[in-house]
Amino acid sequence: MGIIAGILVAAVALLHAYILVLEMFLWQGPKGRELSGFDATMAKDTAALAANQGLYNGFLAAGLLWGLIASDPVGHDAQIFFTGCVVVAGIYGGATANRRIWLVQALPGALALAAVLIAG
Repeated sequence: MGIIAGILVAAVALLHAYILVLEMFLWQGPKGRELSGFDATMAKDTAALAANQGLYNGFLAAGLLWGLIASDPVGHDAQIFFTGCVVVAGIYGGATANRRIWLVQALPGALALAAVLIAG
């Protein structure tokens, strides 16, 4: 189960690194506008907010990667903490911004968290 947990944590980290790129660098382009559903004007007007969100997603990715490379018990504890943060952020985002976030962020985070906890 430890290998599966590591794969799931790495996948969630990669997802959040991708979200960082979308929100910080691609927000005003076609990919970013497709994600947000905004027209070019709204994307421009919200670019700074999106970049801030992207930075936070980068911190989640960095914490998850730290959890994968740090020796235990620190690595294990970091994985629990940061996957828990992903789940909370996903639940809040799904409730306040877009329900799709429950599926894209909260569910993968919850699966990774469960795998880490089961792997012990």
